[in-house]
Amino acid sequence: MSDVSLMVNGKRVSGAAEDRTLLVHFLRENLGLTGTHVGCDTSQCGACVVHVDGKAVKSCTMLAVQASGSTVLTIEGLANGADLHPVQAAFKEHHGLQCGFCTPGMIMTATDMISRHPEGLDEATVRAELDGNICRCTGYHNIVKAILAASMTMKGSKGKAKQAA
Repeated sequence: MSDVSLMVNGKRVSGAAEDRTLLVHFLRENLGLTGTHVGCDTSQCGACVVHVDGKAVKSCTMLAVQASGSTVLTIEGLANGADLHPVQAAFKEHHGLQCGFCTPGMIMTATDMISRHPEGLDEATVRAELDGNICRCTGYHNIVKAILAASMTMKGSKGKAKQAA
């Protein structure tokens, strides 16, 4: 067993974990943060995406002890109280979800994508960067629309999302 100490969603947390415990399981089982989903345990689906030190990471590919000392943001920490994060609001407005299983990972991937593309996003870039996130319910059309809309909202006039031709 190892001690794991993290800053999760703005709060200092710690706990004991077996050395083989994946970050996704530590978040869900030790901390009760079940918004991060376990879809495949093989890093294929993206349902487990969280931000570790500001970067999107598939939490089924990282051991909890590897994340010790890091800052982690999960879907539960994205909203500001009752106010949805712009990406969450865009997914709601543009019907970017159906069953909701992939939604936390899609939203966390989208927020990272938007932050890495200050010049804005186009449809081709969004689709390429969603390659590691699987949705079994939709054709991705509304997910892409939601991400483009959120990018426009978050960037304002500095980095408007470019409309796909």
